[in-house]
Parts: sequence; C-alpha cells; structure tokens
Amino acid sequence: MAVICTGEGRVLTVNVTGEVDHHHARTIMTEMEQAVGAALPRQLILDLSGVTFMDSSGIAVLLRAYRRASEIGAAVRVTGVPEQAWKVLKTAGLERLMTFESETGGKNPRPGRDTYETKTGK
Repeated sequence: MAVICTGEGRVLTVNVTGEVDHHHARTIMTEMEQAVGAALPRQLILDLSGVTFMDSSGIAVLLRAYRRASEIGAAVRVTGVPEQAWKVLKTAGLERLMTFESETGGKNPRPGRDTYETKTGK
C-alpha cells in the first residue's frame, strides 16, 4: 500500500495503490489529511487506479477525505475507480457526495445509471 500526494496550484492529487482495507485505512487517512492540511487545495483528486482491493474501510477513507475537503471548501473527485472498489463505494451511496470516474475514464454514476451495469450487460 502506498499513498503519493502531488500538488499543482490549488489541486492536490492523492494516488492510492495496493489494498485499501482495515490494515491500511488509518495510514491512508493520516497521510491524506496531512497533505490536505499542508496544501489547502480547492480540488482534491483521489486517484484509485492503483487499488487492487477495497473493503468497507475504503468507505471510511473516502468519507474522511470528503469531510476534510468540505471543511476547507474543496471539491472532491475520485478517479480511476476499479470495478471491485466501485461496487463497495456504490453500496454506500458515495456517488451522491462526490464525483466518480471509472478506471476507463467513464463517469460513474448518475442517479439510476451505473456504468458498470452497462459494461457487463446487466
């Protein structure tokens, strides 16, 4: 598991790789909060394209990021969301709080539409 934070202007990108589970969630949240506190971005981009597995702890990670970004008036966008992680996050309804983009670049979701359902034909 790795968290790499890069910033340009008032945009902070947090790249998360590896497993986002109960063993790693606290570390991810701590590193992300430190980076947000230092950068005070206007936009926080969470890049999950390197995530290989996510359990419900990933919900807590994204909610913490959303809460912290809201405190400083920043927008949150989640990019590169792998299908397995998307299933976990969609179950929690996080698409109502923040913008998601799939690993193929498609926007996830609009109310009543799920790009993965279209992709798998369900």
